[in-house]
Amino acid sequence: MNVKAKKKFTPTMQEYQALAKHKEPPRPILRNCILAFVVGGLICVIGQALMFMFQIYFGFPKEEAGNPTVAVLIFISVVLTCLGVYDKIAQWAGAGTAVPVTGFANSMCSAALEHRSEGIVLGVGGNMFKLAGSVIVFGTVAAFVIGLLRLLFLGTGGGS
Repeated sequence: MNVKAKKKFTPTMQEYQALAKHKEPPRPILRNCILAFVVGGLICVIGQALMFMFQIYFGFPKEEAGNPTVAVLIFISVVLTCLGVYDKIAQWAGAGTAVPVTGFANSMCSAALEHRSEGIVLGVGGNMFKLAGSVIVFGTVAAFVIGLLRLLFLGTGGGS
């Protein structure tokens, strides 16, 4: 807590804050970081294995194997979210499940499931993008700005 916010507390509140901080169990930061790294890496290894599978068994070129790989990872994430498994994994693994595309799919699916009782349009459709909407908007705006900068500084990139 910053010093400015602490000044607004009465002495009794400050004593309580100090006591609460003293009684709070220490956070296992190193353990959490290692778990996030391992689980996030495991999700990426699964994605890489899927990508190899699409290349070897289905004949996809390396450049095109990423699209079905992402679709399958999203599908697996949504199914695990619907079954309540993904949230348990996320509680245990922490940020490792939030970083890959599976975490994004989980956030959208969770919001849709939470509001399904309100109906398809107003419930699912209206609330599905609550959590993920800002990410989508930021990504779209960033892509537009980068594309505009590339156009201004590098030209159209047309043939010679």
